[in-house]
Amino acid sequence: MCISDRVELRFGIQLAPTAADLTQIRALARLADREGLDLLGIQDHPYAGALADTMSVIATVLAETERLRVFPDVASLPMRGPAVLAKQAATLDLLSGGRFELALGAGAFWAGIAAMGGPTRTNPEALQALEEATRIIRALWHEETKAHETGTYYAVHGVQAGPAPAHPVGIWYGSVGPKAHALTGRLADGWAAPIPHYLPYEKWQAAQDIISAAAVDAGRNPAAITRMAQLVGHITETPGAVTLRGEEPIRTDAAGWARILADLATETGFDTFVYWPESQDEAQLRRWIGEVVPLTRRLLHAE
Repeated sequence: MCISDRVELRFGIQLAPTAADLTQIRALARLADREGLDLLGIQDHPYAGALADTMSVIATVLAETERLRVFPDVASLPMRGPAVLAKQAATLDLLSGGRFELALGAGAFWAGIAAMGGPTRTNPEALQALEEATRIIRALWHEETKAHETGTYYAVHGVQAGPAPAHPVGIWYGSVGPKAHALTGRLADGWAAPIPHYLPYEKWQAAQDIISAAAVDAGRNPAAITRMAQLVGHITETPGAVTLRGEEPIRTDAAGWARILADLATETGFDTFVYWPESQDEAQLRRWIGEVVPLTRRLLHAE
């Protein structure tokens, strides 16, 4: 059975919300929407002075598109309290008719987070905070109830829940280490694999195995967890040598990219692919949508 018969393949692109390029980002989002791309991720680094606010960009993009699903890639939890984040997510989902998803990160650049007034946490602390935040977010999406969640880092005390999102918003973790992967399998709706700078390609299979095993141990179906590969590189006109090791960007032609994606689907279990272009421009977006995506689908259908 070919993989396209077993899972829904999705393709997307990631854009950095550079303040100087907001007009271009909006234009690229509209193009992606018209051409039928599934997903758009917007980076979230609030402490970076050159970047605009991710949620504001997402709200604008959702208002200017019709079918594109949009998500923060990934939302920095230490900079965004879970109770307010839950309301933001539900509101964006309602305004867009169910096109918002929530990719969530426990925190990474702690110096930048602390410089902006946020906390500094160890890895175990960050994971515990992520688990607490997830419970709070989900509790606040259930209307006509009062949320009670008490944790070490986050708590809500009888706050009126709501509004509920327009659709079951996915919470996708951008987990890196083994313990974070286990939490993903136990609790999250998906895994947004960090770019290879944070998690080298050769560690992706082990991460997938941990997520699946943790899901089974928790009585969950591993196949119900979204598996998103995020790939940095450039789609060239001619073939290039590619070795998926370390954090080396992928630089090859559309056929080469399609082969890589097909292999990641059949051999490593990914069902969603998000392109991080080294050059954030229309030409790269069109090559991804018009060449790489259909070639990948054809390869997987044939296999």
